[in-house]
Amino acid sequence: MKRNYLIAIASFLILTLIFSSAKKDENAEQEDVISQGSKVVAVPIPSQINFAGEQVALDKFEVKERLDRELLVNSYWQSNSLLMIKRSKRAFEIIEPILAEYDVPEDFKYLAVAESGLLNVTSSAGAKGVWQFMQSTAKSYNLEVNGEVDERLHLEKSTIAACQYLKEAHTRFGSWTLAAAAYNRGPAGVERDLKKQQVGDYFDLHLNTETSRYVLRILALKTIFENQTSYGIHLKNEDYYGSISTINVVVDSSINNIAEYALQLGTNYHVLKSLNPWLKSNELTVVNKTYTIKAPLVN
Repeated sequence: MKRNYLIAIASFLILTLIFSSAKKDENAEQEDVISQGSKVVAVPIPSQINFAGEQVALDKFEVKERLDRELLVNSYWQSNSLLMIKRSKRAFEIIEPILAEYDVPEDFKYLAVAESGLLNVTSSAGAKGVWQFMQSTAKSYNLEVNGEVDERLHLEKSTIAACQYLKEAHTRFGSWTLAAAAYNRGPAGVERDLKKQQVGDYFDLHLNTETSRYVLRILALKTIFENQTSYGIHLKNEDYYGSISTINVVVDSSINNIAEYALQLGTNYHVLKSLNPWLKSNELTVVNKTYTIKAPLVN
């Protein structure tokens, strides 16, 4: 009996020492983090901001708080934000001149960032490319989509299609902000909401969660991209992904084997597909038209 009592006391003392040591280690870790200045802090909210020349209603508390949410989400998802910013130089060199050519405000380059992170991604609904076109919408804007070609993945052509879509929406609503909302919600959906709620401004609309966040996400990305150091991002010029030196090869006849064709151009299938993601298969049928393929500039 006495032996069992002594064993119990010894076990209690050992457990006490273990928990005490663990607690000291935990406190030491916390003190170390604090000593290094690691903090979670609020991010700056601009006193005013505009989108495509249209003032954002930050005097409305819920608009300001929605913007704050998107600023926080994108500021503290540092790896994703860094990668998007690093990609932006190469992508914007293509997107910006096309926006200017079609008289679409430059701020819409941030819509592409919000849609895809400037990657040729595929959504759960089947939308593809940097501008996230559904197949039916793509075809209505003259983007070719078939078993061999998917021009939703062609940055220049899909940017032109996006410009056409946005200009039509702007003509319909008389507002670039509503045009941006229509890119997400669809023009018919935005028009239905405007009529139902008897308002004429995006910031007065009660919308589904996705579209309610959508324009504010674009605004947050614009704010972070244009004020990087204010949001803890410090990049040097050499950190950005630069443009790739290429030549344009006009193709006016069918290619039976793109892998062999790539070798003839002094490159390989992987590089050619990377430069031309719109090529879906290992062959390209050409009938009564031409295609332009990018190939690496070989010295």
